[in-house]
Amino acid sequence: MHALDGEAAALRSWSPPHGTAVRAVVLVLPGGRSRGRQPASTRNLAYRRMVPIARSIHRSSAADGVDTYLLRYRVRGWNEPSQDPVRDARWALDGIRARYPGAPVTLVGHSMGGRTALRVADHASVRTVCALAPWIEADEPFAQFAGRELIVAHGTRDHTTSPKASYEYALNTRDVSDRVCRFELADGHAMLRRADTWHDLVRRVVAGTATGTADPTVAGAMDSPDGLRARWS
Repeated sequence: MHALDGEAAALRSWSPPHGTAVRAVVLVLPGGRSRGRQPASTRNLAYRRMVPIARSIHRSSAADGVDTYLLRYRVRGWNEPSQDPVRDARWALDGIRARYPGAPVTLVGHSMGGRTALRVADHASVRTVCALAPWIEADEPFAQFAGRELIVAHGTRDHTTSPKASYEYALNTRDVSDRVCRFELADGHAMLRRADTWHDLVRRVVAGTATGTADPTVAGAMDSPDGLRARWS
């Protein structure tokens, strides 16, 4: 495990076993706040919530050549119009591309990190976005998903970000990509009550990226007209 520092942002990495060729990369993006100039910290709850997800990805996919990164932002807020986490995520993606040219990247983002993942999906390395309970506004762009895939997962009991907004976003994105699906889980925003279920979903999405063969449940939802309100049990 190592860290790469850029300005005040940082990447923590869980790497494949020594000698294993890297076939794919996952970049995990934590949540944050709509506004906030306080320095982000690895002690923030939003960051700490994503550490088990990153570790779960590593345990299930490192042997298949997946390098997993977790981004710590410079500051805690989105801070329109600065969009600070978007700047940090692009810095991270540029560094990953320089290290692993041609390796496909899967973005896994929660809440504000989900919104960040949507915004940087246009990066040349990104192939897949897995947005968990994403924060989505009415004017959120989606044209960047042409040629890419989007998997959204949202808790039906989420009162922090809007399941309705994520449904409408996924529906709009199907206008530019045929690789879009959305799953509903009986859980809230923090993904704690059914943590193992959220982790299972992410692991299976990442496995599809690493192997080039989509998980059957994900593939079925992408091919279904009802695949934007699919249940993940």
